[in-house]
Amino acid sequence: MYKKTSLKSGLRFIHVPVKDIDTTTFLVLFCVGSKYETDKIAGLSHFLEHMFFKGTTKRADAMAISEYLDEVGGEYNAFTSKEYTGYYAKVASKHIERGVDFVSDILLHSKFDSAEIEKERGVIIEEMNMYQDMPTRYVPELFEKLLYGKAPAGELVIGHRESILGVKRDDFVNYFKNHYLIKNAVVCMAGNMDEQKSIDLADKYLDEFVDGGRKDKEKVVEKQDKAEILVFNKKTDQTHLCLGVRAFDMFSPKRYPLLLLSVILGGGMSSRLFSEIREKRGLAYYVRAEQEEYTDSGYLAVQAGVRNENADEAIKVCIDEFKKIRDIKVSEKELNKAKEFIKGKTLIGLESSDEKAMFFSMQEVLKNKIETIEEKFKKIDAVTADDVQKNAQEIFVNEKLNLSMIGPIEDKEKYLKLLSL
Repeated sequence: MYKKTSLKSGLRFIHVPVKDIDTTTFLVLFCVGSKYETDKIAGLSHFLEHMFFKGTTKRADAMAISEYLDEVGGEYNAFTSKEYTGYYAKVASKHIERGVDFVSDILLHSKFDSAEIEKERGVIIEEMNMYQDMPTRYVPELFEKLLYGKAPAGELVIGHRESILGVKRDDFVNYFKNHYLIKNAVVCMAGNMDEQKSIDLADKYLDEFVDGGRKDKEKVVEKQDKAEILVFNKKTDQTHLCLGVRAFDMFSPKRYPLLLLSVILGGGMSSRLFSEIREKRGLAYYVRAEQEEYTDSGYLAVQAGVRNENADEAIKVCIDEFKKIRDIKVSEKELNKAKEFIKGKTLIGLESSDEKAMFFSMQEVLKNKIETIEEKFKKIDAVTADDVQKNAQEIFVNEKLNLSMIGPIEDKEKYLKLLSL
């Protein structure tokens, strides 16, 4: 169970006790990401995240910062997405004060040194190049670019070369001042820690945050009237594809039938697409279906990597499976298997203190509401085969269908003709 309260500063605080482990995670999550940027500063949320580890008024440089938790074998990192950014330290519970000190120091006392910013530009550009050489990661980003176009929702989290080379120190400072505010943050302590001690530590180290609320972001506009395709032509041994449809945001009551739908299609090694594409036809090593939810948009997509000459066959199989689950109601056996699959994966995924911290904090920072595991499972159990089919009938239509591809592709019209439901 968890308990939500407020710190003296007004920061929201979540305590998640976990008695059967000897680690504790301290996480601070902010409701800001690449969707809050303009084209001129695209990638700044992620770039700023890097700069928090480059030196503070207390610890002069990156070495001093990293050494502080390395001395006790702690784990620490940060992450940026389109709608949230987080900073955490995970340590043996007896060292938790060091973890809280570490996270609060980088968030409150970072120098954003101009010379370090200049050095880090090159790091970001190389990270950008690295991702473009990782088709399994890059192809779903292209899928979102296809869905949302030039809007912030369609921009890569890492930004683009021009914006990374163009941002100045003042951009970092102003962005920090505008978004790293009390009402835009959630603090969480998850692990083997007394609740009052957790609150006292957070109060001690996080009393300098500036009051302020959430900034607006550009709302996603879903606009599409026919199937679309986006191709990144690259010499590769495989063609990587992401094929999917526009769906529902995280507030929609349809999200649970959609989750079950995605699991039935490609959620495990006995799922329909894995069985059909890998086991029966030997077309791919990996194939999966996933549901993605944002506060104002969402989609379901299938991703796979196949031999270049087999891309058309793989697309046809996916389209056929979309039609099948739309037109023929799933059996109770298959539906119940999907429900238990989700429950099992959820519980396994929440075995560690850092995953528990994310589970509760992400809901609070994005939705201002926490749904417990028990509440989630209850809603999953309530989904019927009719609900799944209604979802499929709503989303599996031509005007919501999209395909992104990476590979040596010269004739994209060939694949566009396959996109018919």
